[in-house]
Amino acid sequence: MTPPMISFCVTCLLWGAMIHLTTPKRPSTLRFVPVNVGEEVTLECFHQKDSLAMMFFWYKQTLGHKPELVSTYYKYERNGIFNDDLKTNPRFQLETSRGKNHLKISNVQMSDSATYYCISCYLYKCEYLEDIIIQVESSGLNLQALVEQSASETIQPGDAVTLSCTVHTGTCDEEHSVYWFKDEEESHPGLIYTHGGRNDRCERKPNTQTQTCVYNLPLKSLNLTDVGTYYCAVASCGRILFGNGTKLDFEEEAGSLVLVYVLSGALGFNTILAVLLAYKAYAMDKTKSCKCAETSSAASAPNAEVNEDSLHYAALRQNKVNRSRRIKDDNMIECVYSSVRQ
Repeated sequence: MTPPMISFCVTCLLWGAMIHLTTPKRPSTLRFVPVNVGEEVTLECFHQKDSLAMMFFWYKQTLGHKPELVSTYYKYERNGIFNDDLKTNPRFQLETSRGKNHLKISNVQMSDSATYYCISCYLYKCEYLEDIIIQVESSGLNLQALVEQSASETIQPGDAVTLSCTVHTGTCDEEHSVYWFKDEEESHPGLIYTHGGRNDRCERKPNTQTQTCVYNLPLKSLNLTDVGTYYCAVASCGRILFGNGTKLDFEEEAGSLVLVYVLSGALGFNTILAVLLAYKAYAMDKTKSCKCAETSSAASAPNAEVNEDSLHYAALRQNKVNRSRRIKDDNMIECVYSSVRQ
């Protein structure tokens, strides 16, 4: 194998690995589209014409299942391609051109209830352009999901809480599945638990067709990662309904707040004290310097006022014997000057 071929293969492997490791960025909004059975709906997906993205996809995800590919559209092709299961289905159509990739569904059926994703990709980087939930409704069905709990629940770290979801099935006797979703501020709701297709927690009201089912979600040893809004979703008779949600948040302990206030006050006091001490030390040092300067000036002032006429000079001659063998001059004259103040 030649070096260029080896380089090409390695590049392909790296791109493939990066595609699997890269998480697409989700859109900031989630659209909800209600539609009746037999109607027509168009899921719009716009993109910038000068975008680097080359491939555009539609995915369909029913509740509790993995996303399934619906269609693929190449930017420089005229028409998109549907997945094998939908190629022969006339109810699905693509409206594609520079700047848009719309999915049109006619004669909507209950099975079309799902979340649809429009995704754009360039090399290994993919991005969610649209998240759209289609809720297909049909007359004669009466299904209602309620979360019988306060809108918010305050707890403390390490506590346990049980969230309750009450389902009123109405005239729908089919088995239903209950799902719990957690919604955080930085991401869309994520599935955390499912009760499956069991109706053993249901009780039928006397002389009515309505069933009341209660599902609980116990949460133990809670910490900061459990903060968020929890939603109960019910899937039955081709419909998906969500509860109002329960917000879970931690209670601020009074002791912690008092400690924060005390520490803040102590910090402020120490800061002020440090500033005052620094100023005091500076003032004392400055005062000491001034006193030293005054003393030095006072000591040098009398000498400075002596008149030159009052100075007398006297020369003293002294014979000094130098016992060194190397004598250049036996006599040395030393002059001593003294000042006499009259």
